[in-house]
Amino acid sequence: MKQTDLGLNLTTKRTRKREFLAQMERVVPWAALVQLIAPHAPEGKKGRPPFSVETMLRVHFMQQWFTLSDPAMEEALHDIALFREFAGLGWDSRIPDESTILRFRHLLEKHQLTDQILAHVNDLLSGKGLMLKAGTVVDATLISAPSSTKNESGERDPQMKQSKKGNQWHFGMKAHIGVDAESGLVHTVIGTSGNVNDVVPANSLLHGEEDTVFADSGYRGAHKRPDAKPGVTWHIAVRPSDRKRLKAGSKAGRDPGQDRDARGQRARQGRAPVSCHQAAVRPYEGALSRAVQEHRAVEDAVRAVEPVDGALEVDGTG
Repeated sequence: MKQTDLGLNLTTKRTRKREFLAQMERVVPWAALVQLIAPHAPEGKKGRPPFSVETMLRVHFMQQWFTLSDPAMEEALHDIALFREFAGLGWDSRIPDESTILRFRHLLEKHQLTDQILAHVNDLLSGKGLMLKAGTVVDATLISAPSSTKNESGERDPQMKQSKKGNQWHFGMKAHIGVDAESGLVHTVIGTSGNVNDVVPANSLLHGEEDTVFADSGYRGAHKRPDAKPGVTWHIAVRPSDRKRLKAGSKAGRDPGQDRDARGQRARQGRAPVSCHQAAVRPYEGALSRAVQEHRAVEDAVRAVEPVDGALEVDGTG
């Protein structure tokens, strides 16, 4: 019998995964989150006793942190002793299979517990002064879904839609995210079908206490929509086509010597030579880079509660 069969871990190296999970062990409010989920968990009066809520929650978080599918997460628990240790599973314990992992995620979705988990984490961050709420950065990311119809129903997921980004088409959904501009911590997540334009849920990504919002050119017109919040200033990046015309006009209508003088003056002030339109989005470009290292662990904890399995219904087309 090998030592690994006895559950002995004689290595002394602190790997990046081990360091990361050790940070998550310290910063995630496990007891509070378990208390939130426990009333909805199955009692297990019949059949095999269920796994504890905390074990399944830890498995769910690891699945999101390391981007693992349900079968891959099951295999990882069998293969990686570190994952079993973090989940509280002994070397002789039974391991949750992929169906159990899927049912737990569906449990969170059915009772909208992911939203409550995110709200609880945000309250914790605000209480510690890590969520400043002075400004918000909004953006959207595409999440791919299987486009094949080779399944039991013979159809694609009706909530997943096609979306074009650049010259490439994608099938799936979108995650629309609102991030605190100073710390880089996520405070709002909304899931929609992939064909919903970024600007449609833009104002729903604001928590209501910010006075400044930074976004890319896909959010043009967000401040004119019916749900726009008063007192909020939007800083929208210039579209690439507009930027090219601005550069062409500057070269055609200005003396090169004036451009050199302007660039020199900005360099002496410690700023790069940018147009007035680009200067408006400079805080957006540097907002996430100013987040200090000790906030990164909490940011990763927040990512674990971002919904990736279902899609919310939002009116609009891409």
